[in-house]
Amino acid sequence: MRKRVDTQENSFSAASDVQGTAGVQRKERAPSRWSLKRGLFAILIIFILAPFTLKILPELIQHLVYTHRVSVPFFVDLSQPADLSLNHTINMYLTSEKGISLGVWHTVPESQWKEAQGKDLAWYQNTLSDGSPVFIYLHGNTGTRAAPHRVGVAKVLSALGYHVLVPDYRGFGDSTGEPTEAGLSTDALYLYNWVKKRSGSSLVVIWGHSLGTGVATNAAVKLLKQDVVFDGVMLEGAFNSARQNIPVNPFSWYYWTFPGYGYFFPEPWANNKVVFPTEENLKKMKSPILFLHAEDDHLVPIQVAQQMYEVAASAQNAERVKLVSFDGSLGYLHNGLYRDPHLPDIIKKFVQSL
Repeated sequence: MRKRVDTQENSFSAASDVQGTAGVQRKERAPSRWSLKRGLFAILIIFILAPFTLKILPELIQHLVYTHRVSVPFFVDLSQPADLSLNHTINMYLTSEKGISLGVWHTVPESQWKEAQGKDLAWYQNTLSDGSPVFIYLHGNTGTRAAPHRVGVAKVLSALGYHVLVPDYRGFGDSTGEPTEAGLSTDALYLYNWVKKRSGSSLVVIWGHSLGTGVATNAAVKLLKQDVVFDGVMLEGAFNSARQNIPVNPFSWYYWTFPGYGYFFPEPWANNKVVFPTEENLKKMKSPILFLHAEDDHLVPIQVAQQMYEVAASAQNAERVKLVSFDGSLGYLHNGLYRDPHLPDIIKKFVQSL
């Protein structure tokens, strides 16, 4: 009897062990299935929803090109230029086209700073016809008109006795709208025409920096179709999209990894392609041009400026097109030329040649 009981007990224990093992196996399988489901769900999100997200969020793509939402320096009231020691400057908002309001600073010549205190917009507009040259400064991407190097340029030009207008393109700073190449060119042309209506016979010079060089040359070519030529153009840190290796969009890996997806989901940045054909524009331009470039420019190699200078000089002549480079040991990089003590004389010489 004992043996039978023992056998039954052993059988029961063995069965329990088998069931216990199966239970463990079932418990082990469950997390694996759940992990698989989560993985598949993640793939669904990334590779199916992502194209739709990018398609309906073109602002994200625009930001990658223009970085216009990076409003450095932070916590600056753009309506108060005096906070940045521009105490002979007024802030205004101009409508370049329906729904687009541009924030613009107008700095009068430094010699008028006392007279400018407390004056309204009408007074500032009237000063544009006082005979002093007027500069329109078209800045690069990222940040606002309050960036230190942009404020620095305004101070240099004002000290020379020139008027300076510094706009934030659509989407930049406190300007409304979203940036596109056509939109930026429209903004520049609008401000130029606005100034010309108020400046009489005064010289109007366009100074483009970085991205602004593309905007400036685009605007110059558009005006040529109306038989209008800029009095003078300064191109600082000019880039050349035709010859430079522009970094690819970081979202393009998606299309490389899954060939054929581009057929169903066109690249979301395709309709907002950035061209800025500066080299082609220079072949058509008729304005006197001054290139300014630092030999240690870390964003646009000096060789690019030399290439574009040669293109522009061939289209016009060496008398109307100049290139001034700044020694790399000075450490100006891409944004620091305004600090050079020789820059005021270089600018003055160029203006006197117009």
